[in-house]
Amino acid sequence: MTDQAPEAGTGRMGEEEKNTKSSNPQQAAAHLRISPSPRRPISPSPRLSVSVSPRLVLFLVTALVLIYGVIYPNLHVVVSSLQRNQQWSLANYREALSQGAVLESVFTSLGVSILTVLFCALVGIPLAFLFERYSFPARRLFAVLAALPLVLPPLVGTVAFIFLCGESGILARLVQSIFSLETPPWSLRGWSALLLFHTYTMYPFFYVLTGAGLRRIDAGLAEAGRSLGAGSVHVLYRVVLPQLTPSLVAAGLLTFMTSMASFSAPLLFGGSVRVLTLEIFTARQRGDLELALTETVILAAFSLGALIFFQRYEGTRKFTAAAMKGTGCRLKPITSGKARAAAIVCGVLFATLLVLPVATLVLVSFAQDGRWTTQTLPPAYTLANYARILTEKDASEVFINSLSMSAIAALAALVWSFCVATLAMGKGSRAWKRLLSLVVLIPWALPGTVVAVALAEAYGKPSPLLGSYILIGTFWILAVVYFLRFMPLVVRAVQASMEQLDPALEEAAGSLGARWWQRFRRVTLPLVWPGAAAGTLLAFVIGLGEYVASVLLFVPSNRPVSIAIASELRDFNLGAAAAYGVVLIFIIGVSLVVAARLERTRS
Repeated sequence: MTDQAPEAGTGRMGEEEKNTKSSNPQQAAAHLRISPSPRRPISPSPRLSVSVSPRLVLFLVTALVLIYGVIYPNLHVVVSSLQRNQQWSLANYREALSQGAVLESVFTSLGVSILTVLFCALVGIPLAFLFERYSFPARRLFAVLAALPLVLPPLVGTVAFIFLCGESGILARLVQSIFSLETPPWSLRGWSALLLFHTYTMYPFFYVLTGAGLRRIDAGLAEAGRSLGAGSVHVLYRVVLPQLTPSLVAAGLLTFMTSMASFSAPLLFGGSVRVLTLEIFTARQRGDLELALTETVILAAFSLGALIFFQRYEGTRKFTAAAMKGTGCRLKPITSGKARAAAIVCGVLFATLLVLPVATLVLVSFAQDGRWTTQTLPPAYTLANYARILTEKDASEVFINSLSMSAIAALAALVWSFCVATLAMGKGSRAWKRLLSLVVLIPWALPGTVVAVALAEAYGKPSPLLGSYILIGTFWILAVVYFLRFMPLVVRAVQASMEQLDPALEEAAGSLGARWWQRFRRVTLPLVWPGAAAGTLLAFVIGLGEYVASVLLFVPSNRPVSIAIASELRDFNLGAAAAYGVVLIFIIGVSLVVAARLERTRS
């Protein structure tokens, strides 16, 4: 059979040749030149037909950012702290823990943070119950004002507190003049000052998260408990608080970690109180890098321990208790005349206390520099401080730097968050997804001092990852550190929005022939955009007032507004410092209003 096939082909070819010759000699010649060696169609090269998986690209982008920004810098700090004279040793830790100042700073940081959580809970939880369970005149106004401290950047809030409550502040001088005192009635220094300021600025964590938890829980369970004869206190402790436990744990963790990372308050009115963030800064300033790295690892260990605890708790079934949805709780009107009057009076007093620091900052922003000395209020007012911000190049550049650095970091975080959220929502083991979530949250869990020190040590000299390129000292360093610090907020917002999507929508688009990028652009992005934009704006406004990492890494070309405020305070230009703060609060307030509108659009 194999010998017959060529013969048959040869016979057919011979007949064709005869027909061709008899018809046209030129065509026959052309046919004879082509027909003996017919060419087959060239098949495409296997290399060109290989398509790159979108999931592989997302994985590579995510891995590169985590390796360069999270894993390598922090691992470099840990390795450096375990070396002495290029040999592995625990000598740095033995020397650090043998110093009384280091031990004092460790216990003080823990003590201040634990007490801050306690005081914030005592203020924030009752306020959440009051505004979410009862109805009285001006309730909505007071509820909005209760979250006002969230608008204040840490450094600006510290400055406002000094102007209002410091020993040379308005309240102290007012009391001193009323009672004819020779010395200020109090001193805003030490533990009491730190705890007062931390409570004022951090209780909104408990207030906001507890209020959100009260809106989610099933009020029918409490009604069922009351119908079975349980008292109000018994229902509170056995029914309501267990459902609020996830919100309370999240608020406690956020408050604890924010307090551990506090830098501005201990720096300006901590007095003799030693905390780890200031000890790290001081050690770096005097050139003791080994001690600074060791204290950085100690501080990071406490912060990561709290994060891991929360991650483990989040993975249990207890965390889903607050996600139950049933009968919503209706606001209970306060019918008693005395109770309504008491609620209004308390609301007015509380609102006044919240507004006073901001109002003081606005008042001082109009004061002439150098004229406010021993008077209760500034004796002379001017618009020169604001005119200087608008007209002088050096003054306006700090806002441009802060806006540009924060915008670059926020937009980069938005793009990268879609990569992370897509991986986290896709196929994969639960352990892999929890590990990815933990690594992403590390920069948020670490204090700004730790993140800045890690980057400075890893990329302040030639490194294996960047070669001879030195990142520290360049214009882009603040954008990088802002991105690393606040990108977990954007990741959480994007992931929460994607979890609410119906997978059937994207599957339907795929069944109609849409490619992955078309499904993302036409289906996923429009539905996720409100929540993603809100998270991006949140990261943007926090970056505007960032001071802790900026003070360690900024250069003259990217000097942000927070550094300008600190410089004006050092030069005793109180009006100029306050004016910077007021403009910054205005920008943040506008951004938060936009974020709130986007959040309502998503809802």
